[in-house]
Amino acid sequence: MRDHHSKHLNARAPLVLDTRDLPRSPGAMRALERTVPAPEDLGLELIGVPAGSDLHLDLEMTSVSEGVFVSGTVAGPLQGECGRCLRPIEDDFSARIRELYAYPESATEETTDEDEVGRLQDDLIDLEPALRDAVVFALPVNPLCRPDCPGLCSECGAHWDELPEDHSHRQIDPRWAGLSKLTASTEE
Repeated sequence: MRDHHSKHLNARAPLVLDTRDLPRSPGAMRALERTVPAPEDLGLELIGVPAGSDLHLDLEMTSVSEGVFVSGTVAGPLQGECGRCLRPIEDDFSARIRELYAYPESATEETTDEDEVGRLQDDLIDLEPALRDAVVFALPVNPLCRPDCPGLCSECGAHWDELPEDHSHRQIDPRWAGLSKLTASTEE
């Protein structure tokens, strides 16, 4: 759940958008393109955006009767590890942002819960909660280094693609070991 009123917004913060130059007439639009540092802890357990790495924002702010609608994309680098073989993963991502930020005293005050719609504070928008939602929902829960990753051998922990095809941990009961020699000799 989001808490939009818990902090005073700093207009100079990288993920705070200033709407003072956006006319309040519905349909007015402003494009915004900027590169910002990624906040801490942006991601999931196995994959995420490295803190401080460049996030490219390509956004459009549109005045609507209830507030400002922000839409566009956020793109940047990902780092993590494969969910099957634990090899490092480095990739890029792109995620869509679509969020309404209501004007103070708009009809949304009475018609929505506080955490359902973002709120403008002194003509400023805190984009970080919407950015976090967009990025986290775009990430794979179980990232793979490649689609056909075979993973690790459950017995020895070695990468399956580095093991010979006949790799096995089958234990032969010593009482039957003599029979396996007979089987091998008949196959020859």
